[in-house]
Amino acid sequence: MFRQFAAIALAAALSLPTAGHAASCGNSASGFDAWKREFAAEASRAGIGQRGLSALANTQYSQATINADRGQKSFKLSYDQFCQKRGCNVIVSQGKKRKAQNPGFYQSLERAYGVPSGVIIAIHGMETGFGRFMGDSNVLNATATLAYDCRRPQFFQPHLMGALVMIDRGMMSPNAIGAKHGELGHTQFLPGNALRYGQDGNGDGRIDFNNMSDALASTANYLRMKGWAPGQPYQPGTRNYNVLKEWNAASVYQQSLAVMGAQIDG
Repeated sequence: MFRQFAAIALAAALSLPTAGHAASCGNSASGFDAWKREFAAEASRAGIGQRGLSALANTQYSQATINADRGQKSFKLSYDQFCQKRGCNVIVSQGKKRKAQNPGFYQSLERAYGVPSGVIIAIHGMETGFGRFMGDSNVLNATATLAYDCRRPQFFQPHLMGALVMIDRGMMSPNAIGAKHGELGHTQFLPGNALRYGQDGNGDGRIDFNNMSDALASTANYLRMKGWAPGQPYQPGTRNYNVLKEWNAASVYQQSLAVMGAQIDG
């Protein structure tokens, strides 16, 4: 069911462009246009083509993205507070129904990647409410803004490069819509990760993160490639629990995935 795009994945892993030197950063919109020109020169040297460079030239600074980045407070809550805010019980209840309605699909994910259904379903529910809200922000604007912003430019600049590669290859539109930090699709992949770990889950010959099959297969592939051990437990103290941190570094998020996954599969 899941066509493994080994050639694409290998090419992405080996040739994802990186900037030769760090472009200057800024903390307001005033320097964004100058930064784009500086970054465009680096992107061109890294092999980004005209389609990607044109898209970069047309990006706009996103104050909404900066506001969201500075306003992340839920990860500082206790586990109980976090789960109440994020609706863990609802995710578990709906997740069990989704698994029961389409058991063959989730079993095929487990066979292909070795990641339990409950974990993938929990991520899907936590990230977008099972695809009900996948964002309202321009992905390229958000990613470029965070690549320019002085808070975490080294983290986001490779994702901006990844977005430009996908635009060059026709894998993503410059007008693609996602979350405030530039995350894409059902499980909210950042562009660099989308390029590197994306999978064609429905066998139609393309990778589309707004397609549930592709997004969930990509999510399972991401965890497997980050070290997930098939058939092993994933509760605190285990290797697989640490792999969950690769999806989201917040401890309450990691814990919620472990608890919800076990409850959905229970």
